[in-house]
Amino acid sequence: MPVLTRLIPSPVVVDINGGALADLAGLLADQRISSSGKLAIAVSGGSGLKLRDRLAPELPGADWYPVDGGTIDAAVKLADAMRGKRYDAVVGLGGGKIIDVAKYAAARVGLPMVAVATNLSHDGICSPVSTLDNDNGRGSYGVPTPIALVIDLDVIREAPVRYVRSGIGDAISNLSAIADWELSHRETGEPIDGLAAAMARSAGESVLRHPGGVGDDAFLTTLAEGLVLSGIAMSISGDTRPSSGACHEISHAFDLLYPKRAAAHGEQVGLGAAFAMYLRGAHEESGLIAEVLRRHGLPVTPGEIGFSDEEFVQAVEYAPQTRPGRYTILEHLDLSADQIKDAYADYAKTISS
Repeated sequence: MPVLTRLIPSPVVVDINGGALADLAGLLADQRISSSGKLAIAVSGGSGLKLRDRLAPELPGADWYPVDGGTIDAAVKLADAMRGKRYDAVVGLGGGKIIDVAKYAAARVGLPMVAVATNLSHDGICSPVSTLDNDNGRGSYGVPTPIALVIDLDVIREAPVRYVRSGIGDAISNLSAIADWELSHRETGEPIDGLAAAMARSAGESVLRHPGGVGDDAFLTTLAEGLVLSGIAMSISGDTRPSSGACHEISHAFDLLYPKRAAAHGEQVGLGAAFAMYLRGAHEESGLIAEVLRRHGLPVTPGEIGFSDEEFVQAVEYAPQTRPGRYTILEHLDLSADQIKDAYADYAKTISS
């Protein structure tokens, strides 16, 4: 009998602990990612620049590239600046936007990319996708998974707590996304990758069930590991399906309809997940998600992120247009605005009781 298996794209090293940045150069050399130290390091204007002074003496062969924003133009500009300089790898040092820019630029010039995350705001730190702003709003671009991922918990604790909260919402939303994937499998015959689904579900459950809080190292480790697993799940499936369903459609609708007022990604998808769970009749699960989101300081109603109930209804009604061809509970129910309004009223009443 032949042994059947498959290769799973994933980082060769994932280092999550306090003080992980102390020996970044050694880690890259030991893993043969960059023995020469010839690196292109993309840094954000905030957390990345603050770490530059600390890391520069340990990385004398590196060139530093400040990046202004998470746009496709910034990513192309970074790639053009690096071209022809014989770097071993590209390092993205900062939050999600800078890592997405670095992933895209590295793919464009054919170099491996190392993600050094300074916050835990979403699962893009280890995903095969770069989400970048463009002239039409925002686009998702396929890129290779980072070859290495470094998360220093000491640095994570220094970031504003809202970033950790956003990551919590993103991780927990996996549970709604997987329910949507399973629904599509039953109703439309869409193939479902059991391994990708298991990893994404485990990531969401581990964060949902953890008793700790945002200042707890054990909880931060679980959250970081969950976001990494979510990214690998997307690599396995070849798309964002394991981590993106109705919850993300609702978030994308907020971004498109109210671009100057949209809240953090994780806040929006967390709210979207709680409501989507309620729509599918999983009221107990919806209540648990809402309870955990509240405990961590995340919103569970649109009013808590500055939107009226009517604006939320509009976003939910518009949401299916953000991902044509994706089948979720929203496409399945195909609710009218009045039906969404009634469902939201029931949801709000239920989670407040």
